[in-house]
Amino acid sequence: MSEERKVGKGKDAKGKNAKGKNGKRKAATRPDAARPDAARPDATATDAPRGTADRAPAATVSSPIGAARGGATEPAAERRGRLGKQAYEKELAKLQTELVKLQAWVQHEGLRVVVIFEGRDAAGKGGTIKRITESLNPRACRVVALPKPTERQRTQWYFQRYVEHLPAAGEIVLFDRSWYNRAGVERVMGFCTEDEVQEFFRSCPGLERMLVRAGIILIKYWFSVSAEEQERRFQQRLAAVTKHWKLSPMDLEARQHWVAYSQAKDAMFAFTDVKTCPWYVVNADDKRRARLNCIHHLLSMIPYQDVIPRVAALPPREDVGAYVRPPLHEQTFVPEQY
Repeated sequence: MSEERKVGKGKDAKGKNAKGKNGKRKAATRPDAARPDAARPDATATDAPRGTADRAPAATVSSPIGAARGGATEPAAERRGRLGKQAYEKELAKLQTELVKLQAWVQHEGLRVVVIFEGRDAAGKGGTIKRITESLNPRACRVVALPKPTERQRTQWYFQRYVEHLPAAGEIVLFDRSWYNRAGVERVMGFCTEDEVQEFFRSCPGLERMLVRAGIILIKYWFSVSAEEQERRFQQRLAAVTKHWKLSPMDLEARQHWVAYSQAKDAMFAFTDVKTCPWYVVNADDKRRARLNCIHHLLSMIPYQDVIPRVAALPPREDVGAYVRPPLHEQTFVPEQY
């Protein structure tokens, strides 16, 4: 079993999340039987669920770039082969340059950006986050990957430990998993009650709308990976000692609950995939394409200008002729093994 993917077609969404012009974004349709509007006390005509994103084994997908150009969809297995390393690195370098410009604009304008990364284990969330951050200033772009809550945090308002990590002006915060743990792993593994899950579904859309009204740019990504590709990546982690830390006991336990996780994700999308804070699904069976597509889409969501200051030349260095370095034998050096 694998998940069906949803990709927005012809979206001209550049900056609409940031500007709050949500009225022009049309919601995806779905069968009425799959819509739990009657169970949602906070559902309104202007902020209704946009549809789930489960995909079947023979799912059809479309490239975000191709869709924007009016390209037709085709089966994932028949669309393209895996992206080559040389082409991937060339495009990644271009996108990372644009990310540097975006960060400079965020700092210049005092914007506050939150990007949520969710998805199956081994779907490629961490790798994408790494490629986003590796060229950015860590003082203004940070990753939040929280461990399990402490005993004290368990007694707090559920969202409290996440809210304290929200950005200040000029900051970008990337959540490597987020408050959506409640709708996913906590629900499937029995770490919370069903009443707590239903309260989350009632509260979450309202919280996110409040963040957007406060001026925070909130972008949510779901990384969708097939069961076959996930199994291949798990086997790779098992074979490589340097990747063993990625196989947590929870990951191993989750292998027995694929269907339950699919059903939990369906319910999560039904309640939280709303027009003000939609989910954007990333086709993640090809890691390289997933990284490029996600970064490309992220750049399209926030209008920015190149405000990086240009330094024409370095100032002259101070004359060091009068400086005398202490004897080298008085210092302890790292042995040169290489």
